[in-house]
Amino acid sequence: MLDGISFGQYFPAPSVLHRLDARIKILLTILMVVILFIPSGFAGMGAVALFIVIIYALSRIPFRLALRSVRAILPVIIIMTALNVLYLRGDTVLWEWWTFTVSVEGIIKAAFMALRIILLIVVTSLLTYTTTPIDLTDGLERLLRPLNKIRVPVHDLAMIMTIALRFIPTLMEEAEKIMSAQKARGADIDTGGFLKRIKALIPILVPLLVSAVRRAVDLATAMDCRCYRGGEGRTQMRQMKFAPRDGIAVAVCLLLLAAVIAANMFVPV
Repeated sequence: MLDGISFGQYFPAPSVLHRLDARIKILLTILMVVILFIPSGFAGMGAVALFIVIIYALSRIPFRLALRSVRAILPVIIIMTALNVLYLRGDTVLWEWWTFTVSVEGIIKAAFMALRIILLIVVTSLLTYTTTPIDLTDGLERLLRPLNKIRVPVHDLAMIMTIALRFIPTLMEEAEKIMSAQKARGADIDTGGFLKRIKALIPILVPLLVSAVRRAVDLATAMDCRCYRGGEGRTQMRQMKFAPRDGIAVAVCLLLLAAVIAANMFVPV
């Protein structure tokens, strides 16, 4: 049930994307999210999709990992697409009953929204695939460092976000082990109606919560034993430095932004 979730995992590979500065990767991920909301037609969205496929090829990350992340929330995408098809109205009506209307325009808009959500998941997953949790923490802390002047605990926030991302795969793996143990004891989890499946998850959520609390306590103890006291007076063994490849990556993404805006203006469909 949960084997398709790969978000939060790091995939080591000798690629130029892995060697990019973590700060640049975070900013470019935000830029790509913004770019995905610019196109109003399939021409611009298709260009962004092609660019993302090229990025995955350059990163040497199997594209099946991105598809696994999409598969994890595929039921949500299907439900959302079905609702959009039924409620988005258009001029070319194919079927109509009560408050539901299926039109050609509604189908096109629903498919466009589904494609946008899929690309959002794929492009954001690339950040954790190519960045280690330590680099991600340092990058976030460096980017948010100006907020220290208004007494925002930047280091603590970066650490919390990184730990949350780091333990997503761990909790999913723990949930799989608990589900396998419950099935070995005769629990019926995968069959029955929706309410029955929800009730069957209760014996899984309770030990999963206990395990999560235990892991949190162990992590706090380990950090305390290592004299961790937050970001005050903390030094870093590796200093982040911008390289020419970071500038090239920024330039390429800015060119993509210009191309998408141009496609949105001249080829809106």
